[in-house]
Amino acid sequence: MDTQRVDAIVVGAGMSGATAAANLAETHKVALLEMEDSAGYHTTGRSAAIWIRNYGATDVRILTAASKEFFQAPPEGFTETPLASDRPVMHIAPADQVHVLHDLVKGGAVIEEISPARAKELVPALRDGYVAAAALETDCFDMEVAALHQGYLRRLKHLGGTIALRNRASRIWREAGLWHAETSAGAVFVAPVIVDAAGAWGDEVAALAGEPKVGLQPKRRTGVIIDPGPFDVHGWPLVDDASHTWYVRPEARSKLMLSPADETDSEPCDAQPDELDVAIAVDRMQQGMIIEVKRIEHSWAGLRTFAPDRSLVIGPGRQPGFFWMCGQGGYGIQTAPAAGRLIASQIRGAAPDADVAEAVPMLDPKRFN
Repeated sequence: MDTQRVDAIVVGAGMSGATAAANLAETHKVALLEMEDSAGYHTTGRSAAIWIRNYGATDVRILTAASKEFFQAPPEGFTETPLASDRPVMHIAPADQVHVLHDLVKGGAVIEEISPARAKELVPALRDGYVAAAALETDCFDMEVAALHQGYLRRLKHLGGTIALRNRASRIWREAGLWHAETSAGAVFVAPVIVDAAGAWGDEVAALAGEPKVGLQPKRRTGVIIDPGPFDVHGWPLVDDASHTWYVRPEARSKLMLSPADETDSEPCDAQPDELDVAIAVDRMQQGMIIEVKRIEHSWAGLRTFAPDRSLVIGPGRQPGFFWMCGQGGYGIQTAPAAGRLIASQIRGAAPDADVAEAVPMLDPKRFN
């Protein structure tokens, strides 16, 4: 059996694992283990991501704000593709959601209420009489998920790290002060530190290691691509209703990506779209927009995995050398740069950077046990 000694093992090569591994590789020899044939096959590879400051719990917003600079000005050589392109977000409210929108504006930053007439100017497909109130966030931007993910993986390899695809962690144990991860490919990786970045499988990896579960719940989210017909959507903002029961955003310049913002409990799996969720997405959108949907051009689903309190799970676990990097929910891409910095500093035993320090107690995995 092939045994490899490293300084840290990271389980899961999606966005959270890639960011953790790349940041840690600056000081540690890292092995990144992935059960699939490609990194980011599940949630990361299916994300339609946009950076939104006013999204998620307080800890999420702290990490989101701390990640903004990385997206807008990544380190030299990180990627040849810009990671951010401006895309405002417009929240609209029918009459029964006006109070929700007002609360969003009151509790948000860089967001202001606009008139229904202005909302119609920005998105001419809005149905007359549907919008009772609206608000616009102007500092949001689309994120290039693939470029970000590949940039971290390249950084890891450049620093001497190992990416072990088709290596599912099938057995994990601690012996003589070291973590051992035996994989489905017959390899054993040994290190004083192990990081659980397994996404929807995060609790399963913890159980293998004898670490108490935190109660992670994968939830299915559906995406649909449609042709908006006569409307030129390229310059539209992302549009969602204030209660977040559906949203649309421009896709590939001339298409629309539509979602019912579903959160259906699921087991960890290769998520597939459900026809009912696709139908619900179209119905909710058509209540607010005069877009005729003649056919569904593409549909897919992915898993967004939440902790019980919907905050992230980042930091040391109960056992020496065991660290969590899980529970990213729908916020994993927009928080990735700051989250990667944070977990690396915790593993090194260094103080967290000032821009993320306030979030550390909220992220503590031990809050559930």
